Amino acid sequence: MEISRSESYAAAGVDIEAGYKGVKLMRPYVERTNIPGVVSGIGGFGGLFAPDIKGMEEPILVSGTDGVGTKQRIAQLMDKHDTVGIDCVAMCVNDIICCGAKPIFFLDYIAIGKNVPEKVAELVKGVAEGCVQAGCALIGGETAEHPGVMPPDDYDLAGFAVGIVDKKKLIDNSSMAEGDVIIALPSSGIHSNGYSLVRKVFGIENADLDAKPAVLGGQTLGEALLTPTKIYVKPVLALLEKCTVKGISHITGGGFYENIPRAIPAGLCAQIDKASVKTPAIFKLLAERGRVPERDMFNTYNMGVGMSVVVPAAEAETALEVLKANGEDAYVIGKIVKGDDKIVIV
Repeated sequence: MEISRSESYAAAGVDIEAGYKGVKLMRPYVERTNIPGVVSGIGGFGGLFAPDIKGMEEPILVSGTDGVGTKQRIAQLMDKHDTVGIDCVAMCVNDIICCGAKPIFFLDYIAIGKNVPEKVAELVKGVAEGCVQAGCALIGGETAEHPGVMPPDDYDLAGFAVGIVDKKKLIDNSSMAEGDVIIALPSSGIHSNGYSLVRKVFGIENADLDAKPAVLGGQTLGEALLTPTKIYVKPVLALLEKCTVKGISHITGGGFYENIPRAIPAGLCAQIDKASVKTPAIFKLLAERGRVPERDMFNTYNMGVGMSVVVPAAEAETALEVLKANGEDAYVIGKIVKGDDKIVIV
């Protein structure tokens, strides 16, 4: 059968055949993400998934949506498009794991100035890798060509994830108490927030992204800025099986001051020991180059802590052992105290 085509639409700047080629190129990456429950492959009008709810008394679906933000400009300048898809998945699945939900499927959306099949396939390759890391399936998506609206080399990547959890296992901070311990899960770097400030500080449009500032220990500036967001799903799921977890915070835009308090109930406060926070060199370089005050850094970036979890003091050692056994070099950064401030950094 002849592939659908429209000369008139092509003259307007939309290449339908490029879309078909992109789907063909991305298919092997998508198939890597297939897990039990996948009913349909890509190409249909809807992605089908049959969740396993055996043993659940009251299944709850949990959803999250996000994009990569202006970090993708770094990818465009470096002409490296196979990692921002990991960021896209991470920003969604790391949010829903905060509720205790296991991600089960993901869909992406790519708006692009000109559909270059190989570039689109690279973007989806990253999305697929993120899904593999999160243990969820990529069951669909959409690529939209926007000639005249977006420059040919520009694109915007976003997506959403759906997870599932038994209602009785939802993370509930109602039992959080004075003396509980706050554990940090290290970030891989800046992750996917605050890149408007990053771009301003480094003058990114004219920056030498191949430069190797001494503080980065041999890593180029571009590599440091493009490092994908870490995905915490599997270690946190392992922790939930072994320990009492009273709160989880995904440290994204707004840094410590906005995100940690979201898991803290009224009347209690997260007391963070600033000296214990292990901050990667890229943050120090950013603060120095941009003369960004420390308070602003902690209010914008994760500062090396991509996720924090609250556990009872009696279970802190076990929690650290479980996390380390699952690849996380976790450590204690604070405790829960009485107070109405929600967070203090001392």
